[in-house]
Amino acid sequence: MTSNNCKLSVNINKIATLRNSRGGNTPSVVEAAKRIQGFGAHGITIHPRPDERHIRYQDARDLKDVVYTEYNIEGNPQHNFIDLVLECKPTQVTLVPDAIGALTSNAGWETITHQAYLKEVIDEFKRNGIRTSIFVDPVLQMVEGAKETGTDRIELYTEAFAHQYGLGNKDGILPYVEAAKLANELGLGINAGHDLSLENIQFFNQNIPGLMEVSIGHALISESLYLGLENVVNMYLQKLK
Repeated sequence: MTSNNCKLSVNINKIATLRNSRGGNTPSVVEAAKRIQGFGAHGITIHPRPDERHIRYQDARDLKDVVYTEYNIEGNPQHNFIDLVLECKPTQVTLVPDAIGALTSNAGWETITHQAYLKEVIDEFKRNGIRTSIFVDPVLQMVEGAKETGTDRIELYTEAFAHQYGLGNKDGILPYVEAAKLANELGLGINAGHDLSLENIQFFNQNIPGLMEVSIGHALISESLYLGLENVVNMYLQKLK
């Protein structure tokens, strides 16, 4: 078991999905961000995609002056995304290898194959004072490749862990523990996200050495439908202590 001081960043994409389903501006992603920060979350995450099916590029701009905690923008570093990040200058940019039209993120970077490209993009963000993180699977070779890109952090893609934990297989955490140990040795910060929930977050946090931040959206917003947003944010904060 390990002790972490792990931050909670709330992904508000699902708020935008609900807004877009009806048109207009209800619910407001700006108001949601204000309230979530007021409830104690350490940051706000958005993941705009090229088709803007949930978070829109204008949302990123609107949130720039609203997020006073940590502002994390995720996405595939295509030209429009890079320009948006450089305009908004968030606390952190998380690079995710989303395919066009992908329903959700479903794989980490192949950090060796794409190393030169990632290094070029990361260098540009770092020149502009933006902390960088790249989405990776819990594979030691991919963690080593991430180090060579110059990134500040990695974000461990946790879908496989969440699936195994839901089946009762707690050994599903082992590849993540090994990846985290290597990241610590290499001087990489560690974030994590995808399918983390109230059910599994405490176990994950307690077992991943050096975990700095989790980004949680789908589960947190879904749980809030039953338990209330303020209550759920505080439940996560308790489990991350």
